[in-house]
Amino acid sequence: MNPMFGRMLLLFIFLPMVELYLLIMLGSRIGAMPTIGLIVLTGIIGATLARQQGLSVLSKIQREMSSGKPPAQELIEGALIVVGGIVLLTPGIITDIFGFSLLIPPFRKALCSKLTKSFSQNIGKASGFAHSSKSTSSFRKDSDDVIDV
Repeated sequence: MNPMFGRMLLLFIFLPMVELYLLIMLGSRIGAMPTIGLIVLTGIIGATLARQQGLSVLSKIQREMSSGKPPAQELIEGALIVVGGIVLLTPGIITDIFGFSLLIPPFRKALCSKLTKSFSQNIGKASGFAHSSKSTSSFRKDSDDVIDV
């Protein structure tokens, strides 16, 4: 079986079943209206936090670009904030935990660095170039001359 198929099956079949079970169990313990209120409250809090942190990351992106640096880390963090906000808008306990964790800056930064490292390793394998830590570019050597025309 294809590993991607297994992940999609888990995401679209198993996770909603577990979420529904947990919401039913929570509703039987605290009642239907408090459960619905909790779902709405986490959505509102999540949207507010995502907006606040998204604006903060947007200002960091603008600062990085104005100083001439590529805002790669900030763009990935911004994408994680968007994912966290979207996940918080979906009703569920597991998705809320995951969404709130993406809105915690230390967790988000750690996940961002892991994603960046994984992405750069996969790109290196796919392109056939080895990543060298002693040089910033594997295409240009110190002995190369630059000729302006």
